[in-house]
Amino acid sequence: MRLLAVDGIADLHYAPPRKRYRKHLESFEPLEDVIVSTAGWVDGTFANPVIAGMHPDPSVCRVGEDFYLACSSFEYFPGVPIFHSRDLVRWEQIGNALDRPSQLCLPAETPSSGGVYAPTLRHHDGRFWLITTNVAPGGGTLIFTATDAAGPWSEPIRVPGVGIDPDLAWDDDGNCWCTFAGIHQVRIDPHTGQPLEQPRRLWSGAPGAQAPEAPHLYRIGDHWYLLIAEGGTERGHAVSIARGPAPDGPFEPCPANPILTHRGTNKPIQNTGHADLVQATDGSWWLVLLGVRPRGGTPGWHVLGRETFLVPVTWVDGWPVAGDLRPAMPAPAWSPHLAAAQPVRDDFDEENPHPRWVSPRSRPDDSWSLKDRPGWLTLYARGGSLDDPDVTFVGRRQQHLSCRIRTLIDPAEGSGGLAARLDESHHYEIEVGGGEVRVMARTGPVRPVVATRSVPAGPIRLRVDVAGSDGWHPRAEPDRLRLGIEDDRGEFDVLAELDGRYLSTEVAGGFTGRVLGMYAAAGTVHFDWFDDEPVA
Repeated sequence: MRLLAVDGIADLHYAPPRKRYRKHLESFEPLEDVIVSTAGWVDGTFANPVIAGMHPDPSVCRVGEDFYLACSSFEYFPGVPIFHSRDLVRWEQIGNALDRPSQLCLPAETPSSGGVYAPTLRHHDGRFWLITTNVAPGGGTLIFTATDAAGPWSEPIRVPGVGIDPDLAWDDDGNCWCTFAGIHQVRIDPHTGQPLEQPRRLWSGAPGAQAPEAPHLYRIGDHWYLLIAEGGTERGHAVSIARGPAPDGPFEPCPANPILTHRGTNKPIQNTGHADLVQATDGSWWLVLLGVRPRGGTPGWHVLGRETFLVPVTWVDGWPVAGDLRPAMPAPAWSPHLAAAQPVRDDFDEENPHPRWVSPRSRPDDSWSLKDRPGWLTLYARGGSLDDPDVTFVGRRQQHLSCRIRTLIDPAEGSGGLAARLDESHHYEIEVGGGEVRVMARTGPVRPVVATRSVPAGPIRLRVDVAGSDGWHPRAEPDRLRLGIEDDRGEFDVLAELDGRYLSTEVAGGFTGRVLGMYAAAGTVHFDWFDDEPVA
């Protein structure tokens, strides 16, 4: 067994050695084994984030010795990834709550960063409950239930009159309290979604604070606690809390608010907020929350989206006190639970795609197949390019600041390739078809072809290296993307090297992060395998 250093923390996992190519660019170093993610646990230390990549707005609940967590998914289908853990540090995706078109409708006119916002996941009366809002035409606030967090989840129950960031909490009398951004609250019948009264306004954080949102309501001891985010989900993001004698208050704010924020600091984790409390089996308390890891110069660009972080909580005079949130944290008191390793390569040998694979807005059955050419993923073009909202694209959230993605593609009579996508107006891709390889770079209204190369017919390896930046000067980029062709010996022929800041939230706007994957631009395209390899 080998300890793999990832983002400064060793990650303990074993995988059988594989034959890999040995040619690497500049500071790129080969990794011989497979790891789960950037979250590691060794020698009494774990690494933040615990769920890397675009996994914002985490909501967590515990059932016995098991923890379950849900995140926002925005315009991607399937929606609301569901994770399981036994130790709060190592998380394994076990499904997506919204994995059927009948549960999640995201029409082509759904804008990027629209779609599914801020779920709350709870377990009550032997059942999992999930409430979220689909910010898309025909959407709304919806409740889903399941007896198993891995699914299947129910068809949606509509909740009229409730806005984004909805929360569910039950009192001892069986009343279900729904609190949402604003901060407002209403009692509802969770089985029908119908409100039982008119919404009321509750405590909304510091007077005049921007965007009071992400409420979560808890009964802890003799008090009801109302946890919220305020300050907006950018650099001013913060976590605040109040308490009262009943679910509807009145609430008194914590004198130490905000209980967690990194605004106005130079800490490596920023935009900290949208938290959820959970108690472990040993009685300790923890917060999961979102944050970002900006890189480069001013203003600092984050490219992976908002990620899920973990911080311990202690209680002083009846108020929660959050620990110092850092990339390297003291591990929980219990032993780590070794989660299943996520392999570098997907050979497309399974009957269905792994739940980590997502597509913009929809993935119709006639747009892909794992059966038409066994052992290959076959994509059938709809939109003509990644500029189109209905493009056939299958990707995974970028989870590593430096990584290498590769695929073996057979364009047959079509065209397609490998892409890094932020939205329809911000994406880089390397595409093959018609005897030519092309590198394109869409940045806002401009979409130049930045490089071309003639290639023979037949399968070809495409590769994208993402090299994170460790240096700083005022205009330093967060990373650079190198797009090119790889031969059978692993030699990398770089066709173009592009500045990563143009695929960042600070440039493009919105709430999402990069997704790396494969697409079809014309006809039928086949992919034999896909590698997503972290690089130290």
